[in-house]
Amino acid sequence: MSAQTDPLVLYGEPFQSRLMLGTSRYPSPKILMQSVELAQPCMLTASLRRQTASGDSSQDFWKLLQDIKTPVLPNTAGCHTIQEVITTAEMAREVFQTDWIKLELIGDDYTLQPDTLGLPDAAHQLIQRGFKVLPYSTDDLVLCQKLIDVGCQAVMPWAAPIGTGKGPINPYALKKLRERLDVPLIVDAGLGLPSHACQVMEWGYDAVLLNTAVALAQDPAAMAYAFALAVKSGRSAFLSGAMQEQESAQASTPVLGTPFWHQP
Repeated sequence: MSAQTDPLVLYGEPFQSRLMLGTSRYPSPKILMQSVELAQPCMLTASLRRQTASGDSSQDFWKLLQDIKTPVLPNTAGCHTIQEVITTAEMAREVFQTDWIKLELIGDDYTLQPDTLGLPDAAHQLIQRGFKVLPYSTDDLVLCQKLIDVGCQAVMPWAAPIGTGKGPINPYALKKLRERLDVPLIVDAGLGLPSHACQVMEWGYDAVLLNTAVALAQDPAAMAYAFALAVKSGRSAFLSGAMQEQESAQASTPVLGTPFWHQP
């Protein structure tokens, strides 16, 4: 199977792209649109709380999202309590007319690490309300399993704290998640380079979500395109089955038929 005929399936819905893009911090709306056109993401994330706080400009933002015509994944960015999460999610469902929600429940304002204790309960309550929940989490195996246990059909572990661009800081944990969990896994947060995205896709991750790495690049549109290519390349490599590492050198040039020269 090729990456072109291998759709991402979330909550039973197929998507042709395995890249998701955020919509904040771009130099201009025009550059955001150019980035989306080049990358062709399957979803665009948008923070209801952040945009409505900007006053009249929020109407321009909604119009921009409608013009782009890419499915919107609202998120609950900035929420610190379960009640805030539920209120924001219900508002987002009304505004965007969608049951999709990226669940963010922040436990620490410095690292923006999720509230690992409250996250499963928040996810459970949203699922009971009919939401298709994509929870932003750490790379903790027990936490991710609990999210699956309460009904999440996909999980979004971080590679590193939001906006750091460090890439996968704990490869062991991310690989272990992929080995143990049989649901779509989307790396969300911490990727800084296309090579980071390619790497996690080579490990078998199903998609990546990016914002800062694209929005703050010197040429965001070109970087979005580079990430899109990296995601496709990593997925193709995973589907192809990589060779096993060897401890010693292995000849790669065939020797059959090579003349044997006798010394006089």
